[in-house]
Amino acid sequence: MMDFFKAYLDMMVFGTLGVMSFFTVWFAIERIQYYRRVKLTEIIHAEDLNVKLTNNLTIISSIGSNAPYVGLLGTVLGIMITFYDIGQVGEINPNIIMVGLALALKATAAGLVVAIPAIIFYNGLLRKVDVLTARWKQLQT
Repeated sequence: MMDFFKAYLDMMVFGTLGVMSFFTVWFAIERIQYYRRVKLTEIIHAEDLNVKLTNNLTIISSIGSNAPYVGLLGTVLGIMITFYDIGQVGEINPNIIMVGLALALKATAAGLVVAIPAIIFYNGLLRKVDVLTARWKQLQT
């Protein structure tokens, strides 16, 4: 089992984070395009407005919240692999430990690289929802 993780850990972690990044960008672009073409005068009920404006924002928020955990999981598994390799060799070599830990930490860094833009997109889009909702309320009076 450790050999499997050793061979495919990076591919699994970075693949998952890559998919998360793709969905973040995809849904952010979709929302921006929708906000540009939404016709507030055609929406009658506040609940309908809220549903239409916040569609897919939960996905972006979830990705922003969970990407660091995916990276952290990769780091923990990478550290486990490093300790397993040390145990198999039977001697403690600081070079092996440091290289293994450095390689394991790249997963956490990648998780943060995915999470930070996702949260920025989410907050920016949520602000746009607030602006559009305020404009809709003005139209209702």
